[in-house]
Amino acid sequence: MPGIRVKEGESFESALRRFKKKCEKAGVLADLRRHQHFEKPSERRKRKLNAAKRKMMARMKAD
Repeated sequence: MPGIRVKEGESFESALRRFKKKCEKAGVLADLRRHQHFEKPSERRKRKLNAAKRKMMARMKAD
């Protein structure tokens, strides 16, 4: 879990903003959403395969 130290004279809003940025960089929320419900191994493979297909199509479109 990311943590921050509040600097002297720093407002709560700016400290919260820094904390949110650290959480996003660490992937805390994405990990939480991914583990919120059980995903069967077959569903995981299907999701990864679809993501790879989308990525390949985007690369082909960019060329």
